[in-house]
Amino acid sequence: MPPAIDTSRPTDLLQGHDDKPEGSFLQRLPGETWPALLHAGLRGRIFARDELLPMGEEDRSVYIIWEGVVRQDRFPLGDGENIPTVTRFRGCGELVGEAALINRDAAVQTRCLSRTVAIPCRAGRFAALQRRHPEVQLALLRSLEDRNRSDEFVYTMAIRPPIERVSRLLAHLADTAGVPDPRTAQPTVITGPSQKDIAAALQLAVSTTENAIRTLRYHGVIEARYRQFVVHDVDALRHFAART
Repeated sequence: MPPAIDTSRPTDLLQGHDDKPEGSFLQRLPGETWPALLHAGLRGRIFARDELLPMGEEDRSVYIIWEGVVRQDRFPLGDGENIPTVTRFRGCGELVGEAALINRDAAVQTRCLSRTVAIPCRAGRFAALQRRHPEVQLALLRSLEDRNRSDEFVYTMAIRPPIERVSRLLAHLADTAGVPDPRTAQPTVITGPSQKDIAAALQLAVSTTENAIRTLRYHGVIEARYRQFVVHDVDALRHFAART
């Protein structure tokens, strides 16, 4: 299915990749390589909020997230009602759909939680780019290792208190998907994930997640709006998690 907003992003608006979050694919990519990939024809496309990125056997593509945040759901026990899923958030600079490079049957649902600019590339073409530019493959492998370590820290600490787990995830989202509030240019705004998305990612009850967010609001660390979190002090959010 084509994107709801089918607009190509001009190449000159995809410059300056070195400001992407630390450990992401684009941050790991050498500065001289990114222009070479753009000259090879990579272009961004705009996807609407709640739209699925085309992935699967019919469209085996990888996507580089330039702006926005996506929710990825995997179904290790099969797809169906009340079947557990594995949920992760991916933000700016990250490459998603990497399983298409090695596995035709990899099933992952990737939904845009905000207006998202993503750079699609067919899996076969991306594999060819890796062969032509070995530093691309190295950047991808390093970013995936960084992602695995980050996922362990953020998503798998099931024995920790819910308030700590929610604080860790919000701090992670602030680092990877947060932008300055255009009204003040000071607080960090996370647009896209809802409280239900947070609960799904951490495998917590929605009521438990709401209680944790209510506590953070009470302490003035965050504001919670519709599908948006305003973090007033990211360091305070990290410290809040550390002292719980």
